[in-house]
Amino acid sequence: MLRQTFRTVIATALSEIGATVALGVIALGGLAFALVADEALEGDARAFDEAILLALREAGDTSNPVGPPWLEHAMLDITALGGYVVLTLLVTGAAVYLLAASKRGAAMLVVGAVGSGTLLSESLKLGFARPRPDLVAHLAEVQSASFPSGHAMISAITYLTLGVLLTRAHARRSTKVIVMAYAVALTLLIGFSRVYLGVHWPTDVLAGWALGAAWAAVWWLLAWRLQRRGKVERPG
Repeated sequence: MLRQTFRTVIATALSEIGATVALGVIALGGLAFALVADEALEGDARAFDEAILLALREAGDTSNPVGPPWLEHAMLDITALGGYVVLTLLVTGAAVYLLAASKRGAAMLVVGAVGSGTLLSESLKLGFARPRPDLVAHLAEVQSASFPSGHAMISAITYLTLGVLLTRAHARRSTKVIVMAYAVALTLLIGFSRVYLGVHWPTDVLAGWALGAAWAAVWWLLAWRLQRRGKVERPG
């Protein structure tokens, strides 16, 4: 009985710490997005954006990216992991699994986080209407506006949210760290691939990462509050 009480106290304390961290991510992510948006759209970040894009292309040939030929193919594969088709299949699969595991609340939260994040990303693109980079050749097909990067933002929301769900299923801290580190690394690689392929300004990606992390934290905080009220299943 005493051991169970101690575990309950520890779990409650850790959840409170997690909520505080989530609030910090929301605040910092929102602030970072606002700062990057201001700098990018006022033109103050133009030199920064151009320097990075040109550094990723061969000198004198803006259509040829730096690195061996296989790297370009790898970047195309990586960037596909942040595309709407792949993310839709991934989220659908996760939702089906959660429903089959009798975790309806968790399934609704995953779909809600990614779905609302996608709508927010597309709305911001229409609002800011920033043109795609015209400094280097595009190595991937693009159609929408540039700011913020939808790949960076939606992949951050999706992979960080799914990462948190996976950590909730494991008690070992080392396992949690590995899972979240992988989710973060995958998000960073997807964002970098957009700059490498020349379809986004670096500030587009920075803004997408910041807002995506903040949006994922908003939904994590919502899940935490609903769980405390008994409206979302506790971790298995």
